[in-house]
Amino acid sequence: MIRQIDIRTMEDIFRMISEQTYREDLGRHRNLFIYRGEPDASYTLSTSLRRHCKDKSSVIEPTMLLNFTKYAILEEPSIEKSVWNQMILGQHHGLPTRLLDWSFSPLIALHFAMTELDLEMMDSRDAVVWRIDIHELHDMLPEKYRAIIKKYNTTVFSVDMLSEVCNNLRQYDEDMQDQAMAIIEPPSLDKRIVNQYSFFSIQPDGMRDIVGFLDAHTEYTARFVIHKELRWRLRDMLDHQNITERIVYPGLDGLSKWLGRHYFVRD
Repeated sequence: MIRQIDIRTMEDIFRMISEQTYREDLGRHRNLFIYRGEPDASYTLSTSLRRHCKDKSSVIEPTMLLNFTKYAILEEPSIEKSVWNQMILGQHHGLPTRLLDWSFSPLIALHFAMTELDLEMMDSRDAVVWRIDIHELHDMLPEKYRAIIKKYNTTVFSVDMLSEVCNNLRQYDEDMQDQAMAIIEPPSLDKRIVNQYSFFSIQPDGMRDIVGFLDAHTEYTARFVIHKELRWRLRDMLDHQNITERIVYPGLDGLSKWLGRHYFVRD
């Protein structure tokens, strides 16, 4: 089930960003949690494909990917070979896809939760950070997918690993139904993906409700609801830790966004 955790103090935040389990076999603290931040706690987990195409997503998705690949191949010839690369590159540049963005860093997730297009909204609504466990999700995968994870002695799929077991969406949907969902680590297309410590969940077509799936089948999923009175305090803390648009979006666009927010004057 999904656990809701209210965040009202900076001490609550510290507990969230430092939750790691000691592993005796490594002598280190580790976890396999990934995080997603949203500026409005009422937002649910929904892919851009579902938001844009609604109940037509199954019909529209193949055509949209085909057309994206047809034109994008001029800049990235290799994407023709892998539907996963097509979706990752498309998601990276704003194409509606079945992918959902996550980060291994809770601080990066907090950045997105503490950022508004209209900064006057910062203290008018609660924000949220979602947490899921990669290991828990991958334990639900069909055997042939778990065998690939075991073969490479890792905990998350790369594009090549996932392509080895499945390289078309129809097969993926048949394999997963509404009972499982893979997590993939994208290739380092640019510094943005690297700096955001990015991962993607791949929603099967049969899974119409990600939140319902997580609530019914997982134990470690959590919603950290960050109360609106704390948001500006957290925003200033993240800036002090250099978790800003300048880092999250390397380049002049990110620099400009950061400076615009840094010099924003509150009413």
